Amino acid sequence: MYYILTLLVILLDQWTKWLIVASMEIGESVKVIDDLLHITSHRNRGAAWGMLEGQFWLFYIITVVVVVAIIYFMQTEAKGKPLMKTSLAILLGGAIGNFIDRLFRGEVVDFVQTFILGYHFPIFNIADAALTIGVLLLFGAMFIEDRKGKKE
Repeated sequence: MYYILTLLVILLDQWTKWLIVASMEIGESVKVIDDLLHITSHRNRGAAWGMLEGQFWLFYIITVVVVVAIIYFMQTEAKGKPLMKTSLAILLGGAIGNFIDRLFRGEVVDFVQTFILGYHFPIFNIADAALTIGVLLLFGAMFIEDRKGKKE
């Protein structure tokens, strides 16, 4: 069941990126909610916020290590812990989604542009959102597990 969630994240990520590549020019922007949310076609050849641009082999190695580690933890540490497995499945989908872009496009397609309290947040994609949500859920799961351990 959890690997289905991973697959859904990957499919949603790749489908939305395909839509952007097929229908928008790089730099083109469409307002969805004025001063809050735009769909902006952008490419990223680095990691988060463009860091380490062009270091593809580093990203390939790191992603493979992360994917193997997530699968290992899903099979071992997360057994019987639904929130932890869910968070790891979402993380796995996000990691693989951006890996597919780097592998086949040589860059990551980003398109969600938000403006929160006047701050222009860096443009991101579904895989990036999945990574963020997965980390937040993982912290929550770890906190819950820690509380359970202290009660026992």
